[in-house]
Amino acid sequence: MSKQHLYGGQAIIEGVMIRGKHYSSIGVRNPSGNIILKSEPLSTIFTGRLRQVPLLRGIIILAETLILGMKALSYSANIQLEEEGEELSKLSISLMITFSLLFAVGIFFITPLFAIRMFDSYISSSIVSNFIEGLIRLAIFVVYIFLIGRMKDIRRVFAYHGAEHMTIHARENGESLNIENVRKYPTAHPRCGTAFLLVVMVVAVIVFAFLGRPPIEWRILSRIILIPLIAAASYEMIRFSGTHATNILVKFITAPNLAMQRLTTRQPDDDQIEVAIAAVTEAIKADQGK
Repeated sequence: MSKQHLYGGQAIIEGVMIRGKHYSSIGVRNPSGNIILKSEPLSTIFTGRLRQVPLLRGIIILAETLILGMKALSYSANIQLEEEGEELSKLSISLMITFSLLFAVGIFFITPLFAIRMFDSYISSSIVSNFIEGLIRLAIFVVYIFLIGRMKDIRRVFAYHGAEHMTIHARENGESLNIENVRKYPTAHPRCGTAFLLVVMVVAVIVFAFLGRPPIEWRILSRIILIPLIAAASYEMIRFSGTHATNILVKFITAPNLAMQRLTTRQPDDDQIEVAIAAVTEAIKADQGK
């Protein structure tokens, strides 16, 4: 019996994006209440043999997640604007992606570095200094997630996030995809992108702790160029935990990840679950050539 492909995705504006084996699909509810479905083949860069190489696949998947995620967000935004006769231009989308990446690197990797630098003269150990920097980074991440989760529009996105996880759970347990079956499952999932980001923050604490305290220019550069390698190692940890979810040790290690998802997921309503089911079903049909 062939191994079942692990579907996954992310929440977008009034919808869900699902990454299948060979196709990605998007399900979005438009302002009129209809579910709009779209599927397209994945680039061979993201489905070829390189994706099977440990560590390297983590970097590839990070790039894929950024590209597919931003495209899906842009598509869902345009669906919501369509009835108003508006649409995001390619330039607007490019600027949004660039700003998002710069903002993420700036707030999560550069800001903690300058924060700890103000106290460096009082800390004799470079390991302790870098470790505290990592804790500041982790704290900023948690507070950021908490604060944006209080915004009304983001709360709806987080509900779609929960619907996506519940639907994936149902599929992985062999259930027929309907609202009643999906309702039985939790909103948290061990392969969640939130869990991945949390692991990245923790791995970064460990890696940066042993880099010493070179001139500030080199410290900034290290925080940027090592992100892909840290993400690659983090992906392998998430992948292992996802395929060994019933192991007691793995459950203990992943407990903080699942707890973190209480901030990024919410119980969805039936309409949101319906969209998630439609997106997952569309991805499966596309993969099967139907």
